[in-house]
Amino acid sequence: MTVITTTDALADACSRLASHDYVTVDTEFLRETTFWPKLCVIQMAGPDDAVIVDALADGLDLAPFLDLMRNERVTKVFHAARQDIEIVYHLGGLIPHPLFDTQVAAMVCGFGDSISYDQLVQRITGARIDKSSRFTDWARRPLTQKQLDYALADVTYLRDVYRFLKANLAEQDRSHWVEDEMEILTSEGTYRTEPVNAWQRLKMRVRKPVELAVLMEVAAWREIEAQSRDVPRSRVLKDDAIYEIAAQQPQTAEALSRLRTIPRGFERSRSAEDILKAVRTAVALPKDRLPKLPKGRQAPDGSAAAVDLLKVLLKLVSEAHGVAAKVIATVEDLERIAADDDADVPALKGWRMDLFGEAALKLKRGEIALAFDGRQIVALDQPPRKAGDPIAAE
Repeated sequence: MTVITTTDALADACSRLASHDYVTVDTEFLRETTFWPKLCVIQMAGPDDAVIVDALADGLDLAPFLDLMRNERVTKVFHAARQDIEIVYHLGGLIPHPLFDTQVAAMVCGFGDSISYDQLVQRITGARIDKSSRFTDWARRPLTQKQLDYALADVTYLRDVYRFLKANLAEQDRSHWVEDEMEILTSEGTYRTEPVNAWQRLKMRVRKPVELAVLMEVAAWREIEAQSRDVPRSRVLKDDAIYEIAAQQPQTAEALSRLRTIPRGFERSRSAEDILKAVRTAVALPKDRLPKLPKGRQAPDGSAAAVDLLKVLLKLVSEAHGVAAKVIATVEDLERIAADDDADVPALKGWRMDLFGEAALKLKRGEIALAFDGRQIVALDQPPRKAGDPIAAE
């Protein structure tokens, strides 16, 4: 097995792979000690060719790989693509397209929610993949033969999985269902990390607008600092410290040092100065410029029971059509449908509307009912309700 370590060899391999209508792709990376994932290995395979690229090789230019990822004539096949795409986006500012995610396709084809790659390979091909090298140190060189075998299996079996799922989707006329799901994966907004929005990653433990303002300022500072230093957010400042700073709003080094979540001596650092500046900026905001606290959705009376019924219906539809429930509707979708027949949710649009949404609305209106048939739950049509008929048991 040859491991590519030069730009010329990578260009030759990518040129070969670009002559096919698809390429399977996977990456091995580390991110325990960095903000951005550290790309270590790239694996790619075409119908009759497979290569491993040492992304850490001295002098290697990944431009040929990025050119292949932007080649519109070649479908890029991943399994659970989000983290791999994040790497490509960070390296080249591009999102591979056209894209096929076998995990998403498997959910549409009835393989359950978020099935792992090794489980999917076993169910489709019967082969068992040795996953013992998954969490090894991919930055250590030389790579072991066991690591190389593992890396190659992640793209060679993916060819069989892709062909099977693609045929299955075409046979069931569900190819467009997967295309709808790819829109989220191919949206730049999925991968942009804007510091101004960093606070949205945190749990809402604030009760006042000024606390939220402090939270937003400090979270934005931490995001910028973590990105610039390329370290995990927690290495800069832990979440619990942000919550306490938002609640206490320290404006002096002494006040900061008294916080339980702040390490001893931290108040004398440059980071402490930046945090105090962020706090002062937030606290100085006029009341009319303070951010508004996010409002939690208030569930209408009786909606909890409606959601429970919709969950049963969703499970029924999911099993009947062999589609993972989470692809059809989320719990949030069900809550919003229970509260509003015109809710702006994916479950009431497109193929999901045909598969589930219409039935969900009929269940709400009492036009269908759920009942036991032996040991199974079934949906039954209900006769139209006449004026004056009771809508619930007394």
